[in-house]
Amino acid sequence: MYRHPSIPSSNIDASEDGLLDISTAPTTPDGSLTFSPVLQALKLQDALEDAASGRGKQRTSSTSLDAAMRASGAGVNNICCVGAGYVGGPTAAVMAFQNPHINVTVVDRDPVRIKQWKTKHLPIYEPGLYEILRIARDGSKACSFYNEATRSDSLDSMSSASSSTSECESQCGDHRDEIAIQARVPNLFFSTEISKTISEADIVLIAVNTPTKTRGMGSGKATDLTALEAVTREIAIHAKPGAILVEKSTVPCRTAELIQDTLKVHRPTQSFEVLSNPEFLAAGTAITDLLSPDRVIIGSSSTSAGRRAAETLASVYGSWVPRNRIVTMNTWSSELSKLVANAMLAQRISSINSISAICEATGADISEVAQSVGMDPRIGDKYLKAGIGFGGSCFRKDVLSLVYLAESLGLHEVAEYWTGVLSVNVWQRERFVRRAVRCLNNTIVGKKLAILGYAFKKDTNDTRESPALECIKILLEDCPRELAVFDPCCDPATVKAEIGKLVGKEVLKENGGSIEVYADAYAACADAHAVLIMTECDEFKTSPSSSNSSPTLVPKSKPASKKGPVDPRPFARLEPTESEILQLQKFLTSTFAVDDPLQRFETEQECGEECKLCAGELGDELEKTVVLSKEGNMKDKLDWARIAYHLQKPKWVFDGRGVVDADEMRGLGVRAEGIGRVGWRGRR
Repeated sequence: MYRHPSIPSSNIDASEDGLLDISTAPTTPDGSLTFSPVLQALKLQDALEDAASGRGKQRTSSTSLDAAMRASGAGVNNICCVGAGYVGGPTAAVMAFQNPHINVTVVDRDPVRIKQWKTKHLPIYEPGLYEILRIARDGSKACSFYNEATRSDSLDSMSSASSSTSECESQCGDHRDEIAIQARVPNLFFSTEISKTISEADIVLIAVNTPTKTRGMGSGKATDLTALEAVTREIAIHAKPGAILVEKSTVPCRTAELIQDTLKVHRPTQSFEVLSNPEFLAAGTAITDLLSPDRVIIGSSSTSAGRRAAETLASVYGSWVPRNRIVTMNTWSSELSKLVANAMLAQRISSINSISAICEATGADISEVAQSVGMDPRIGDKYLKAGIGFGGSCFRKDVLSLVYLAESLGLHEVAEYWTGVLSVNVWQRERFVRRAVRCLNNTIVGKKLAILGYAFKKDTNDTRESPALECIKILLEDCPRELAVFDPCCDPATVKAEIGKLVGKEVLKENGGSIEVYADAYAACADAHAVLIMTECDEFKTSPSSSNSSPTLVPKSKPASKKGPVDPRPFARLEPTESEILQLQKFLTSTFAVDDPLQRFETEQECGEECKLCAGELGDELEKTVVLSKEGNMKDKLDWARIAYHLQKPKWVFDGRGVVDADEMRGLGVRAEGIGRVGWRGRR
C-alpha cells in the first residue's frame, strides 16, 4: 500500500486512538454527476472492468499500514501455536491474517490433521475460516477498487444508462478514489516439526486439548493436563531465551505455576514469562468472536518482565482489537475467569431448562417466560432458550473443573451447587427422550426414528459431548428398528466412526445394529415414525410457506430472506485494514454471488491424484464443508411438507431446540412436541 503524493504526511494521525487517520477535503463538487443515481450502477460496471484490465487512477500511500503494525508489535517476528484443533487453528489464522508482518506456524503431532489444514479439506468447519485461510495461508494478489459505495438496486439500469457513460466519464472519472491493495506473501504455515518451530518462536501459544480425567485421582472431575505437560517439556528444552509462553488452553487455576516449575527444572539459568490468554470462542461463531472480540484477557505476573510480556502480546492483538478491549490482570484471575464464564453460562441454560418442565406441567409457554425474564436489564436475554441441554468441549468440562477446585479447597457447598447445574443438564436430555417414547405408545421396537442434528450446536462439526449422542444411547435401550442420523455440517463417515468408538461398532447398521448415518436429510426421514431435532440448525427451521405447500408436489423451499452484509465504503482511510477489506469482500460476494469478487485469491494448490478426500463419497461430503463455509452462500431450509408426506402415521416431530412452529406442523398433519410448552396430548 502507498500514500498518495498529494497528501502531506502531517495529515496522518499516527496516535494510538487515530492510527493513520487521513484527513482529506472532498474532491467531488456537490453538483457533480457523480451523485446521479443512474451513474451509481455505471461506477460499479466501470470498477469491475477497470479492475480486470488494470486501468484507472490509483490513489495510494507511501506510508504503509504494515509499517505501523510492525511498530506496534516490535520484536515479534515468529509465533508458534502448538495444537491444530478448534482453538489453535482459527486463532492462529486470524492472528496471521491481521498481522501480515508476523509469521505464524501451527504445529501438531498429527500429520493427517496438518495435511488437511494445507488443503481445502479443513479438519474443522467454522463459518468465515476458509476465506481468512486463503489470504494468510496462500498469500494474495494485488487488487484495487473504488472507494465509493455500490448501489445494488441500480444494477438494472446499466443497459439503459450505458449511453450516458461517455458524456459524464470525463467529468467524474478524475474524482474517483481508487484504492490499491498490495499483494501479500503467505505468513500462516502448518507443520509437524514441533521442536524446530518452537526454537524459532518469539511467542509460543499452547492450545492443546485439556479434557476431563477418565482415570486416577480426580477422575470424572479434574482436568487432564497430560498433553499440556508434554508440550511444556518440549518448550522448556527448545524455546529460545526470552520467548513468551501463552496459555490458550482452558486450564485449572494456578496452572501457570506448574509450567514455570517445569521450565526451571529443564532451563534453570533461563527466565521465561508465562501468560494466561484464555479464549472465549463459541463454536459456529469463532471467527466473528476472534475478529470482533468483546474482550481479550491477558494475565501476567506483577513483575516488570511480566508486564512487558503482556504488552508484547497485547501489541499483536492491538493490530485489530481496540485497546480498551484488551484487559490485563494477574495470572490466576485470568485462568479462573474462563472457568467462571463458562460455568455461569451453563448455569443459565440449566436454569431455563428447569423452568421448562414447570411450563409443560402448568400450561405456561417457556418462550414467553424467557422473553419476559430477558427484558429485565439485570438479567438479559442471552442463553435463555430452553432445549435438550448444553454440550461441547467446554461447559461440562469447565464446570467439573470448578467443582474439583471447590472440593480441593474444602468448599463442599460450592461444589454441590455447581454439580446441580450438570445434573439438570443430564436430566433434561433424559426427560426429552422419555417424553418422545411415551408419545410413541411407550415403545419404539420395530420403529424408525430420524435424528436431525448430531453436532452439539449449529454451524459447527464439533461433536464433542454431543447431547444427540447421549439421547441416542438412551433410545438404543428400547431397541428401535433404525436410528437415522443426519447433520448438515458433519461428515457421515466421521460421525459413524465416532459412534462406533464411543458406543460400540455393534450398534451400527452395517454390523447388525440400529444406527445409520445419512448424507441426505430426506433419506434419513423417509418412512420414519418420528423426527427428533437435536441441533438448532437454521436448515431445520420451518418457513412460512411450509404449511401451505402441497405434500404431493414436494417443491424445494426457498431460503428465508435475511439482511446481508452492507457495503463498508467509503473507507475513512485510503489504506483500509484487513478487517475492512474482508467486510467489503463479504458484501460483494453476497451481492453478486461470486467467490472472489476482488480477484485477490491466489490459485489454490491442488491436492494431487493420491488425495483420497478428493474422490468418492467421503470427498463429496468434505467438499460440502468447504462450500458451506463461504459467507454469502445461503443454505436451503428443509421442505417440511416433503418430510411430512413421507412420515409414518401418526406423524410425530419432537423438537428439542425450538426450531419448528407447532401450528405449521399441525397444518401439515404432524403432531409436534416442543420443550417448555404443552404438547399435542395436553398437560402431563
